[in-house]
Amino acid sequence: MRGKITKRAIDNLQPDGDAEAVLWDTELKGFGIRARSGGSKSYILHYRAGTGRTAPLRKITIGKHGSPWTPDSARAEAKRLLGDVAAGRDPARDRQQDRAAFSFNQLIDLYLAESVNHKKVSTLESDRGRIEHHLRPLLGQMRADRIVRADVERMRNAVSTGKTAEKVESDTKRRSGSMARGGKGVAAQCVALTSAVYAFAIERGLCADNPARGVKKAAVRKVERFLSEAEIARLAVALDAEVEASGNPYPTAAIKLLLLTGCRRGEVVDLCWDYVDFEHNCLRLPDSKTGAKIVYLNAPARALLQALPRLKNNPRVIPGIRAESASAAIDKVWSRVRQAANLADLRLHDLRHSFASVGAAGGLSLPIIGALLGHKHAATTARYAHLSADPLRAANEAVGERIAAALRTGSSMAPSDDAA
Repeated sequence: MRGKITKRAIDNLQPDGDAEAVLWDTELKGFGIRARSGGSKSYILHYRAGTGRTAPLRKITIGKHGSPWTPDSARAEAKRLLGDVAAGRDPARDRQQDRAAFSFNQLIDLYLAESVNHKKVSTLESDRGRIEHHLRPLLGQMRADRIVRADVERMRNAVSTGKTAEKVESDTKRRSGSMARGGKGVAAQCVALTSAVYAFAIERGLCADNPARGVKKAAVRKVERFLSEAEIARLAVALDAEVEASGNPYPTAAIKLLLLTGCRRGEVVDLCWDYVDFEHNCLRLPDSKTGAKIVYLNAPARALLQALPRLKNNPRVIPGIRAESASAAIDKVWSRVRQAANLADLRLHDLRHSFASVGAAGGLSLPIIGALLGHKHAATTARYAHLSADPLRAANEAVGERIAAALRTGSSMAPSDDAA
């Protein structure tokens, strides 16, 4: 039947038994409303994909009658679709392709299933956090092969400004939750992760281009905080006072080891006695951020470890409440100690930077410092280059003295005016 599609006409439209009834609009060719025996009513559009009567007839469902589809909104959508047809596109075929295509969410799932076995557990945990809190909400529903550079840039900007910030519930009893805040650093990491996902997709033949390639990452200021000798002395006093007050030598020993060895927090907190080789004065870590690693022990570090009590049936150097768990006390103790030492802006990781800064100021070369810290790439150590200013200044003074001496010798040999 034919007639103008209005709300009253739709209310009066009823199927004939089990057979559906269709009302075709008299104002827009191909636009209709279909009523089925189950009670559902849906807006539809029929059109020919091409020119002439031989062009194939296509059928597309716009949506069910009711919010958001009304006669007016459905008619407007039908006009938009017919405009696509007039421009040479085929909306029904495009919709089928959309359903068959990978979404970015599906591409992420495939990437996590097939391309992360080489990553460390800590790295993968960070990746999953960026995926769940930032990438899926911002890009997940889009077709993977239709994401372009502008989409990645919009994602970067949204993460940079904290638009995806949300509270993250913790599964521990110690904290009720934390915030996934975003920021420029996280945004840069999200761009890099998106690029890695697309590199995997290109390798699998799922996508042709990497839309994250060439996307500029916001410049992130590296936080550099180094302890002076006076600050190290204040820290030592606060650490000794903490041990005396608490009677627990382990958290303060961990903090001292961080400063004496340049190790990362996890390398000390997870340290087991089996990794300590007193015979060769080193720690043999089976795993670290850069893989298996040897950390050389200087005399103060050896003495600290040798004086530390070992708990029976507990393999950990810095024991936790249970033998199988690492100590969580170091963070609480660190908060008290840095306040007592008037070092409120100091992070635990800054102790590693301070170890490197002392070496650089003492004239150690960057390759040596990098080897002591276990850096994989020379560029990572380059941040300490400016700290070797004292040796450079001394060398510059020596060069200047020699040149000045030569100048003085030349001046004394120069003929006087009388001799002329």
